[in-house]
Amino acid sequence: MLVTGAAGFVGQWLVPALHTAGAEIFALATDPVGATMPHGVPPQPAGVTWLLGDLRDDAYIERVVGEAQPDTVIHLAAISYLPTAAADPALAWDVNVTATARLFHRLSRQREHGRPAPMVLVVGSAEQYGRDESHVMPLAESAVQAPRTVYAATKAAQEVLALQLWRSGALPVIVARSFNHSGAGQPPRFLLPGLVERARALIGAPAGTPMPVGNRSPVRDFLHVSDVVAAYISLCQRGTPGEAYNVASGTGWSVQQILDKVVARTGTRAVPTEDPALVRPVDVPVLIGDSRKLQHATGWRAQRSLDDLIEDLLLHAATF
Repeated sequence: MLVTGAAGFVGQWLVPALHTAGAEIFALATDPVGATMPHGVPPQPAGVTWLLGDLRDDAYIERVVGEAQPDTVIHLAAISYLPTAAADPALAWDVNVTATARLFHRLSRQREHGRPAPMVLVVGSAEQYGRDESHVMPLAESAVQAPRTVYAATKAAQEVLALQLWRSGALPVIVARSFNHSGAGQPPRFLLPGLVERARALIGAPAGTPMPVGNRSPVRDFLHVSDVVAAYISLCQRGTPGEAYNVASGTGWSVQQILDKVVARTGTRAVPTEDPALVRPVDVPVLIGDSRKLQHATGWRAQRSLDDLIEDLLLHAATF
């Protein structure tokens, strides 16, 4: 089993789950995992082989594929923060698409060495759908993809690349289109941990103290990262190559509704106040996913609610 981006937020949850499932793991990352894991993240297991390097380096890719000789690959590595991708589009395309092409090419060439090509789970994003003009929610996998950000465009391109390789017979590929997810260990620059961090900091503050927030109208579909990891493992075991699957809860929450839950749970008397520095242009007002295809194929069901997710973030909010 080869996992790219293994030191990232999702990777830190995925590697222990795969180890528990009995997988022999080769974990790829640009930097080593810290000696101390973020509070609340499962401890990293012993026996994992870490291979450090940059997927933009073809010599590194050739070395790790030759050493790991994987039968399964979960491809997480990416520029995943939308503002980072927007600030440096060339970097986002290089990492999310060109490096992926290099990796998949090397994986497909395992046949030349007498080994079968591995099954590859490509992790995409709900952002690929863009704004659904029909306003029919939740979105099924058949919905038109119309990405509106650099990040979304790179993820859509990555999927096109992956499915082209499947159609040509080069690689058995399964696509996951993941909707929003969070949990312990996610940096506060992301929405949910950011709201929790700000509310937690204002517990005990005088009534009326401003609590800076950004856009409150967007509606998003949130899962706990542990449920997302379980979905990825289920797809590796029971997914069908050539198919795309939404990883989603099927329920949408506005940022305002999430904020109300966070404020009520913390008991802060601060007043959420729009901060221009946190307000971003909103091209996609609503993103809710239909995960029935995933459920029917694998038996996967989300186990954690939004309230569970907020509770988990509050419990481990001192992580960063």
